[in-house]
Amino acid sequence: MLLTGREYLESIRDGRALYVGSERIEDQTVHPAFAGCAGTYAALYDMKADPSNSDVMTFEEDGEHFATYYLRPRSQGDLIRRNCAHRMIADFCFGLMGRTPDAVAGNISGLAMKPEVFDSEPGGFRENLLQIYEHMRRDDIFATYAVVPPPGARNKEYYQSAGVAQPACRVTGEDDKGVILNGMKFLATGAAYAHEVLVGNIMPLEPDQKKESITCVIPLNLEGLTLWSRPPLNRMDTNPFDNPLTTKFDESDCMLTFNDVHVPWEKIIVHDNAPLSRNIYTQTPSHVMANHQCNVRFHSKMRFLVGLASLITKVTGARDIPAVRETLAKLAAMEAGYGAMIDGQLYRYHEVDNGYVLFNRRALYAALHWAMENHSHLMDTVRELLGGGPFQFPASIDVMKDPYLKEMFENYWSTGDYGAKERMKFFKLAWDLVGSDHASRATSYEKFYVGPAHAVRNYNFVNAPWEELHGIAEGLMDTYDIPSDEMLLNDGGT
Repeated sequence: MLLTGREYLESIRDGRALYVGSERIEDQTVHPAFAGCAGTYAALYDMKADPSNSDVMTFEEDGEHFATYYLRPRSQGDLIRRNCAHRMIADFCFGLMGRTPDAVAGNISGLAMKPEVFDSEPGGFRENLLQIYEHMRRDDIFATYAVVPPPGARNKEYYQSAGVAQPACRVTGEDDKGVILNGMKFLATGAAYAHEVLVGNIMPLEPDQKKESITCVIPLNLEGLTLWSRPPLNRMDTNPFDNPLTTKFDESDCMLTFNDVHVPWEKIIVHDNAPLSRNIYTQTPSHVMANHQCNVRFHSKMRFLVGLASLITKVTGARDIPAVRETLAKLAAMEAGYGAMIDGQLYRYHEVDNGYVLFNRRALYAALHWAMENHSHLMDTVRELLGGGPFQFPASIDVMKDPYLKEMFENYWSTGDYGAKERMKFFKLAWDLVGSDHASRATSYEKFYVGPAHAVRNYNFVNAPWEELHGIAEGLMDTYDIPSDEMLLNDGGT
């Protein structure tokens, strides 16, 4: 069943406990802080359901049609199909939304490609996983994830000596129907708009943290589950002309608190096994499947950014200055190189277990690292090309409401090539990309959404073929001998 945009909006009006400060948001699809982004998600569902996009956005299995991002690839063609679906979604959002419905779908599909990992140790629930995968693709579910503990959970001395409850989400009770959860999880991007959330652990746990190992996929409206939103960037007085990206693409971030939340057994995929709760992502295709979407999304953002950078120089009249052309050439080369890193994941794909195939791991993790390292530089380059332009306009387009101000604005802010409104529209867009609150949040997101820098670098370390690389140098050294002491003496010590 493929949901339309209208059906999607109806499906997230589910009574979830979503708060902004002390305000409970009764309907996020109409509230000024959330309605704009809800409309964007609805438009994505409509795009997917459009019959003209079915070749890219859907696949058929056993006579049913599902979203392509639930396709478990068995050939290079399947990988390309997934890639194209991710790209269509990312391009629709200009690469500005990290938690679109295809993101966590990659995690779940990857887990379902190697379900035997859940049989490898006690505490894994293979059949539950496969039923969750079937439910999610059949019901066109949009899921997010919350997989990081709160800071207080990392300091046992604090909560033990202070006599406060362990703050990490954990199992505090069990019965015939399921488990009871209490505590907190970070950071569920898109939770205001998703149907369900994958609660788990991307960070390793100690062996004595088995009650924190709980991994489950649950609806976001369970009793006792509360969503604490960060401050929305899209406020009641935000004008789409002045903040065109903020009003459409503020996907929100929520902290989740659990107060005696009952989770049925059938929603649980790991329980009481600390190592397994982390290993399920790296010992299956899950982590790679999900992060290919991240790579594609970042490339769409790069293409948007590089195109905007070039337009900036046209509007300012600086495009033919040699130094400016050199800057644009560097940006174009970076964009092409990043695109090639994604293409390499398709060309050098891996054959994995159970007849499935997977995007090239090394190219994928290299691309994650490149994006983390270079996003700020890219933004700084665009900011430099903008110069002081964003600050040389009125505060808001509402000056056009006053005839006197309108006439002055059009007279003084127009140039020979561009009218005042056209120039202001352009600079407002550029500032919303590089300098607004929305842009600042995006900068932090690009640095940390995969984890801290050392974790991203570790993915590259553990996936490097060190023996093969060592062999290149060792093979060369094998072609000549170490001279003996006698040979060195006969050569005069040289």
